Amino acid sequence: MAINGCHVMAKPTGSVCNIDCQYCFYLEKEALYPERNKNWRMSDETLETYIRQHIEAQSSNEVSFAWQGGEPTMIGLPFFRRVVELCEKHANGKKISHALQTNGILLNPEWAQFFAEHHFLIGLSVDGPAHLHDKYRVSRSGKGTHAQVMAGMALLKEYHVEFNTLTVVGAHNVAHAREVYEFLLAAGSRYIQFIPLVERMSTDTSSVLNLVMPGESAAKLAPWTVPSWQYGEFLNNIFDIWVRRDVGHVYVQMFDVALSAWCGQPPVLCVFSENCGHAFALESNGDLYNCDHYVYPEHMLGNIHQKSIQEMNNSEQAITFGRAKRETLTADCRRCDYRFVCHGGCPKHRFAVSPSGHPGHNYLCAGYEHFFRHITRNMNIMKDLVTNGYPPQAIMRVLAQEKTVSAGNVNRNDPCPCGSGKKYKKCCGMSA
Repeated sequence: MAINGCHVMAKPTGSVCNIDCQYCFYLEKEALYPERNKNWRMSDETLETYIRQHIEAQSSNEVSFAWQGGEPTMIGLPFFRRVVELCEKHANGKKISHALQTNGILLNPEWAQFFAEHHFLIGLSVDGPAHLHDKYRVSRSGKGTHAQVMAGMALLKEYHVEFNTLTVVGAHNVAHAREVYEFLLAAGSRYIQFIPLVERMSTDTSSVLNLVMPGESAAKLAPWTVPSWQYGEFLNNIFDIWVRRDVGHVYVQMFDVALSAWCGQPPVLCVFSENCGHAFALESNGDLYNCDHYVYPEHMLGNIHQKSIQEMNNSEQAITFGRAKRETLTADCRRCDYRFVCHGGCPKHRFAVSPSGHPGHNYLCAGYEHFFRHITRNMNIMKDLVTNGYPPQAIMRVLAQEKTVSAGNVNRNDPCPCGSGKKYKKCCGMSA
């Protein structure tokens, strides 16, 4: 029985992909696996070993499989039919679910029908409207992929496949927050993830990889990296729309994370957990790494053909890696008012110097602080609403009432405009 639960991001195609996103941190991992030019597919033996071990490693009766790449659909639909078959074989009474991240280029009716039939949750990568998306998400010949992605999204909607959108926020689109958000909504996305793009490039000419391992000092920021404060402003601009119009109808992962923290609930995202170390990346040959962002030789835990996932999950290397997130916080981070929300953020981004001069500070700290301070009042209102049995979306009515009251249209002793039957001062006016 595993001491710790774990999550594994499996990469059946490794870093092999059918598009050439310049900002992708995983494409260059092919340099670690030179044999991949001839043999890049996960074998059936490795697949079955992984599925059996991953199910065995979970103490819960619910087991989630996550498939990513590279581009996982390049391995073909028969592979995923085999995935379903093997999961049924090894489930041992547990409930199995699947999530797959794709660029959408290869989606067709057969894929969509399969996803619908087997209840796959699909993550679709789209960076906004075409002029923003096509800045970096291009084909091998340099052509934009936006039209193909939108065709893929249309198929997912047609076949009623549950999906969310993943938008990388970098220098190319950070100044277009409202445009990106409204585009995603108009396209049909209701579950939205914004991923800050932060990469550093090696200044060591002898380095095998261009993008450096977290913690290395010989590096410079990649030109596509999102400026920290501007990332916070990007989130602020979208939050201001969402909190007044879209709560309960649109789910933005970052806002869900914040509300969970304000309500004292566990984080729903590893980036903001107090510890990490149990969210692994599995390469196509069975190599298991500490994290998707730590696929470097120094952070390989082993290979599933020699060690079980359960064993590696509970190894000293995995546990030490996870604890380091909490133990290496800078002094500034430890005394920050918003530590309860972000816990210092992802260790990958801890290469900056803190305001008081401590190294190892999160590069995105200024942006996170800007965002958390901006949403504090509204998060406190939502926390109070949830505590008193109201749904979070009740905040939209509260803010609308505030606007009405500020215009002088409601007195404290008037019936509350929300229709509760209480006086305004005893209802929405309390939060206001």
